[in-house]
This record gives sequence, structure tokens and C-alpha cells, in this order.
Amino acid sequence: MAGAMNYAIIHIMRHERIQIDPEVMGGKPVVRGTRIPVELILRKLGAGLSTAQIVAEHPRLTADDIRAAQADA
Repeated sequence: MAGAMNYAIIHIMRHERIQIDPEVMGGKPVVRGTRIPVELILRKLGAGLSTAQIVAEHPRLTADDIRAAQADA
């Protein structure tokens, strides 16, 4: 468990909008304060959705959150 926490701290430092918490979505990277996985955002972008479309589908997200998910990949 300590290793996971250290990884989470390092990962959080990479980008403050992305968090990894073993208690949230099984430790997958998510947008901080949500249960929206980075993986979901990347899949939607890969499917051709625009940032505006993703934000419309997930109103808790911002364009900055989408950019953070891309940077985290």
C-alpha cells in the first residue's frame, strides 16, 4: 500500500487536475474531484469527440481537465 501511495503522490505532482487514489475507481487516474477516468476522456477524444462535446456530456469537466487528461497519457 505504501508503494501505491508514493506513486499517487508522484503522479499528483505531474498534474494537479489528475489524481490516483486506490479508493476511487480502483486506483485508475481520474479527473480530481470526479470519478471520470482519464481513459474515458482519451477514448472519447480518439473517437473524434471535441473538447466541447465531452464537456457537454460531462458538465463537471472543463477544457483544462481535458487538456490535463491528454498530458497525463
